[in-house]
Amino acid sequence: MSIKLSILDQSPISEGNSAEESLKHTALLAKKAEEWGYTRFWVSEHHDATTLAGSSPEILMAHLASVTSTIRVGSGGVMLPHYSAYKVAENFKLLEALFPGRIDAGVGRAPGGMPRATYALHDGEYRDASKFPQQVDDLLMYLNDSMPANHPYKGLKATPMSETVAPVWMLGSSPNSGLLAAEKGLPYMFAHFINGEGGPSYVARYRERFQPSEYLKQPEQAVAIFFACAETEEEAERLVSSLDLSMIMLEQGIPSTGTPSPEKAMDYPYSHYEKMRVLDNRKRMIVGTPKTARAQIEKLAADYGADEVMLVMIAYDFQDKLKSFELIAKEMLT
Repeated sequence: MSIKLSILDQSPISEGNSAEESLKHTALLAKKAEEWGYTRFWVSEHHDATTLAGSSPEILMAHLASVTSTIRVGSGGVMLPHYSAYKVAENFKLLEALFPGRIDAGVGRAPGGMPRATYALHDGEYRDASKFPQQVDDLLMYLNDSMPANHPYKGLKATPMSETVAPVWMLGSSPNSGLLAAEKGLPYMFAHFINGEGGPSYVARYRERFQPSEYLKQPEQAVAIFFACAETEEEAERLVSSLDLSMIMLEQGIPSTGTPSPEKAMDYPYSHYEKMRVLDNRKRMIVGTPKTARAQIEKLAADYGADEVMLVMIAYDFQDKLKSFELIAKEMLT
């Protein structure tokens, strides 16, 4: 089976670097991803995160689509409960009009940040994620100009009106997100890099429950996973050590100014508990040489019944990151 490769970039900031540098790196990676044959390039939404620069995917998408010409550009994703479905629809309608046939509207229900950011986004009010399924319906209605005649906003258009419509992808890491994608007849991206347990069964349930829609006739799913690739296993382990430590720091609330260097990570005095957590977190990662990483990607795709794998890499040195994506592309896409 031929496997498509895509990239989700969170615009991570390394220790000693700036958000400006990180965003420049994201744009350069998108250009290279197009050159190397990746299918799509998505960016994320994180709030109040000093180690990740991507807070507004729609704005970053516009920039990335303008510096590339063929690769699909998308959101991984827009956290819909924070916003008006109408405004989100207009953002994606405008992007699609600017870059026809190249935009993916990935949406999720997670907060994308800690509680204080959520309160700030809602002007101190409670965030009601229970409205998410209705918001998805509203978003689809606005994007496709399919408002029913008895709707309170009868006649309202999400503008600009364009000939093509960006597909809506459901993002998730739980069984509920898959079931909702199945009910709505939408493509589904499972975030294995967030939840390394139970994903294949959740996605199997998505396929079983899928209801064909005007947007999608057959189930379409992909899986996203953390990734590090190098010419030797030892070098791949060195690169991923930065992510290992970053995740430990995040889990324990240890303040961070950015992705730590491999040298700092390898010198860190891990406790027995932390070592066990590193091993457990590795369930959410693919790490190896081009050949061993390819074997892991193929197994992951088989486990999920997916023909597309989205790779997420957080590395201290951007050149190492570029090299990782180039190596696996040469192994699998050429």
